[in-house]
Amino acid sequence: MQAGASRCRRWIPLKGGIVPSRAGLVFVPPGIAPLPAGRYSGSAGGFCYQESAQLGAATRNRWVTSGDTVELVEESLDVNLLNNAVRLRIQGCPLLPGGVHLCEVQSHLVVLLVTAQTVHRLLLPHPARLYRSELITESQVQSVFTDISKIHIRDPSNYYVIPSVPGLAPNSVASAAWLSSDGEALFALPSASGGIFVLKLPPPDAPGSVSMVELKQSSVVQRFLTGWMPTAIRGDGGPSDVPVSLSVHCLDHDAFLFALCQDHKLRMWSYKDQMCLMVADLLEFMPVSRDLRLAAGTGHRLRLAFSQSLGLYLAVYMHAPKRGQFCVFQLVSTESNRYSLDHISSLFSSQETLVDFALTSAEIWALWHNEESQTVVKYINFEQNVAGQWNQVFVQPLPEEEVTVRQDQDPRIFSQGSERHMDLTWDELRKEVTSAVENEFQGSVTEYECSPEEFWQLQVEFWSKFYACCLQYQEALSRPLALHLNPYTSMVCLLKKGSMSFLVPCSLVDHLYLLSNEHLLTEDDAAIFEDLEMSRDVVCLVQCLRLIGESISMEMAFIMEMACSRLQPPEKAAEQILEDLIANDTENVMEDIHSKLQEIRNPIHAIGLLIREMDYETDADMERGETPHRALHMSLSQLFGSSTAAHVVCGGVAKICTVRFLLCRDLLILQQLLLRLGDPVSTAPGATATLLGLGNCWCRAEESNLQHLSVLELADTTALTLHKLVSGPQTIVELFFQEVARKHIISRLFLQPNTSLAETSLNWPHLITSIVADFLPLLWPSNPSFLFPECLMGNCQYTQLQEYIRLLQPWCHVNMGSCCFMMGRCYLVMGEGHKALDCFCQAASEVGREEFLDRLIQPEEGEVVSTPRLQYYNKVLRLLEMLGLPELVIQLATLAIMESADDWRSQATLRTCIFKHHLDLGHNSEAYVALTQNPDPGRQLDCLRQLVVVLCERSQLQDLVEFPYVNLHNEVVGIIESHARAVDLMTHNYYELLYAFHVYRHNYRKAGTVMFEYGMRLGREVRTLRGLQKQGNCFLAAINCLRLIRPEYAWIVQPASGAVYERPGASPKRSHDGECMAVPTTRQVEILELEDLERECLLARIRLTLVEHDVSAAAVAGNSTPEETVSLLVRAGLFDSAITLCQTFKLPLTPIFEGLTFKCIKLQLGGEAAQAKAWDWLAANQLSALVTTKESR
Repeated sequence: MQAGASRCRRWIPLKGGIVPSRAGLVFVPPGIAPLPAGRYSGSAGGFCYQESAQLGAATRNRWVTSGDTVELVEESLDVNLLNNAVRLRIQGCPLLPGGVHLCEVQSHLVVLLVTAQTVHRLLLPHPARLYRSELITESQVQSVFTDISKIHIRDPSNYYVIPSVPGLAPNSVASAAWLSSDGEALFALPSASGGIFVLKLPPPDAPGSVSMVELKQSSVVQRFLTGWMPTAIRGDGGPSDVPVSLSVHCLDHDAFLFALCQDHKLRMWSYKDQMCLMVADLLEFMPVSRDLRLAAGTGHRLRLAFSQSLGLYLAVYMHAPKRGQFCVFQLVSTESNRYSLDHISSLFSSQETLVDFALTSAEIWALWHNEESQTVVKYINFEQNVAGQWNQVFVQPLPEEEVTVRQDQDPRIFSQGSERHMDLTWDELRKEVTSAVENEFQGSVTEYECSPEEFWQLQVEFWSKFYACCLQYQEALSRPLALHLNPYTSMVCLLKKGSMSFLVPCSLVDHLYLLSNEHLLTEDDAAIFEDLEMSRDVVCLVQCLRLIGESISMEMAFIMEMACSRLQPPEKAAEQILEDLIANDTENVMEDIHSKLQEIRNPIHAIGLLIREMDYETDADMERGETPHRALHMSLSQLFGSSTAAHVVCGGVAKICTVRFLLCRDLLILQQLLLRLGDPVSTAPGATATLLGLGNCWCRAEESNLQHLSVLELADTTALTLHKLVSGPQTIVELFFQEVARKHIISRLFLQPNTSLAETSLNWPHLITSIVADFLPLLWPSNPSFLFPECLMGNCQYTQLQEYIRLLQPWCHVNMGSCCFMMGRCYLVMGEGHKALDCFCQAASEVGREEFLDRLIQPEEGEVVSTPRLQYYNKVLRLLEMLGLPELVIQLATLAIMESADDWRSQATLRTCIFKHHLDLGHNSEAYVALTQNPDPGRQLDCLRQLVVVLCERSQLQDLVEFPYVNLHNEVVGIIESHARAVDLMTHNYYELLYAFHVYRHNYRKAGTVMFEYGMRLGREVRTLRGLQKQGNCFLAAINCLRLIRPEYAWIVQPASGAVYERPGASPKRSHDGECMAVPTTRQVEILELEDLERECLLARIRLTLVEHDVSAAAVAGNSTPEETVSLLVRAGLFDSAITLCQTFKLPLTPIFEGLTFKCIKLQLGGEAAQAKAWDWLAANQLSALVTTKESR
């Protein structure tokens, strides 16, 4: 279809209706009598900065007046504005309709206000001055209204009371205001005595007084005629030339003031010369009657439009009873400072009541209210449209007037619409409303008791009444007051009391489907296709679809929606709807459709063309070309970055999806009808897929249940950042646009070579159409792009993501693996791990085929590259490990091992992973099996070492000892020995573990060796009573082991004294100067037999006896030689133990007897105290062996 064939526009309302309340400014001008606030009707208007057509400057202001209050709001499509709304009240001075004028100078934004009694000037900082930096990096900035409380509104130099002479004309509300080149504020008002008077306020930074000028003469010549000619001939201003509409066109040092007067004449004044430069009788351009010529033209309107290339255009709306006419002129300058009007076009309108209209150099936009008080917006190109046919704008319907309350619902629950009062929270507002309605209910009930049915009925009645009031209030806020047209970007907005709406172009498919029948019949076939016959076929096809759509009831439409939602075949639903249509066809609609079908020459081709126009499937090359440019210019990085822009774009997407969903539904029904009629056309699968895709996009665009949770930060996913502050409600599509899609779209539109939007000037119709057209493919499920589900996952929208994938599964065969992966992620969050594992396994089959999965498996820096499937498994295993799901890790790793049959490195990694998680779960046997199957000896040894340490820490020594350790026996022994020699002897029991290990395998010699080494180290390192006790037990265990083997093999090798220090991994010994000491290369081997162990055991037992007798001797006796031990025993008086030790080690007894003799001498010389003390050491000996008596002989 031809790109330039778009004609209709669509109304996109902006959410967040009511102006947010701030501490408004109230000013009471002194010396005036208050007037009633409802003297004039409410009005609205807008203003755009001159730089709004440049990148990064799409900011605009709008205003609404109501009585003596004006609400100012600043909106931006690029950044979110803070404190962007203010309410100003000039008490007792109602504002004139259209009495708010905004002017822009280099450093200020000047607001000029005109009330019924005063004029005011407000100076605000200009955005260019407010944001001195050229780079705006924040998504939120302060509005120009932020510091409005600091403005000196009460400064006498910024306001003036309108003088009573000449006074304001009572029957006109026209006004105009502008700034002179010197900064003076000028206000043009209709004079009560006829004509115009202009008030001039001096510049704010210069002293001066207010002056006034009256413009009353019609020409320079008439100045000389004044005084002697009659008034009627002279042309002095009387009531007939009171202006009903004023407009001003500013020049460098002058201003042209245009006045459309009650006498149906247009007058042009030069303010500088105070001359009337032109008078034009507008009745010459329209069919008039005598009554119209004599009647005062109070309903006329005037608008100006200036173009640098074309000059100044004027549009006049001439109001007449039951009709109206637009006349468009171009101002033509002749010689001698004379001007005339070049008539361009006359356009007739219908009988609707004109509310407002706007003019460009090529178009007229008009806003009407029809007889049913419905809003009607139309526009027309007055240069090209010879037939005078207006183009439609499809507006948002007003809310329904009735509310349905089911029996199971509380009638106090009512819908929260888009309008919101910001002074109260919803809870506070709900309490106040409930209290008010309940009080009204209690006041009206006279009987003390009533039945439940009567109580229910009264509740419904009162709450329905309240709901009706809410609807009326919402309707009043939603009713447009004015049109605002941005002359720099061709943007058109509808301004309402509570909000604003943007008008965006319709595509030709929507245009044809939404057009009324009379307009569709007059549609130019050549504007659709170059092939006229195909154009007629498409128009006839659309007419058939329109007939079907108009016949479908809400119940029938619900059947199709539920079929799509419940994953049922849409063809079956279409067949059921068709049967219902045929059964309820009382107006012969089916015959009309059948007759229209006869006019279609090639229905299959026409249906195919229509489906292709609604399909947003793109190729992979285009998708890859939409990667956002990393070096986005800062102005581009902010373009369409505000919540307002996101709502407008996504609102346009929602409208498109809604209309095309209905069109596809009607198309499926029409195909069922063709099959029933026997026409050789089959149901096109493209229609079904397009229907489901549009339905999915439509549901997502309307979904507003955002779950703002903390983002799950995974290195495996695209980095997404959540906005710190989200202003107003958002849908998930708005979230996607702001987070991801906008950067891709802007990059593609502006930064790709040979693009149509490469220029810096922004044209709203072209730009919004291009953005929406590029946004829809990113949402389209059948495209390779997977950015939308990624965004939902990154922003924790798990419920919406699950529903999205559920709706895609039956019909969308693109990104199936990616969808399975995302569904698995959702199941993980929901705590359904086994379902998640199934999804991850299903997604593995699509690795290497889908772009998202290919990005997912990109190896990180330093990571060993393996096959794509194994890379995928590694990513998923990492995710499961991070979430603490060892059972799922084991299952997935076991499955991944089957894929890595030829890759021993990957097998080793996976076996290690399985071992680790089995060990963590306490599955010791399974962990041992995984360890033995590891093909990497290094990893196997690491796992074995970890197994020993963990089982020892858990005291699960029986499992550790009983494992067979096939081909790993020496490694296990080495690991346990190294740990035994490296840790504290009294805290860990690695020696005892190693002893049990050897005993379990009947290797008694090694078991004895272990216990003997253990005992030797205890004597050297643990010189305490407990250490000596353990040492004795160790020697006994070693002796026991040697006695269990044959005598010829009952020997061990004495452990080296340096074994504890020269163990593997120990720090090397160094000399006093820091140099490493040389390790002896040879070491003498000493064989210890059973007798040697018995002597060592005896020595240990005697040491223990010594320490038990004298604890202080433990530090010395722990590692003492037999000779040293004998000396200690003699000193302690343990002569019996000393004799036993000497006899065992064949030592001389001389030290014993010398010690005994010395003690006896001391007893003889010590007295009674020494003798009493001697009994302590004598009791420790066997007296029968030391004392000889007669009985013993």
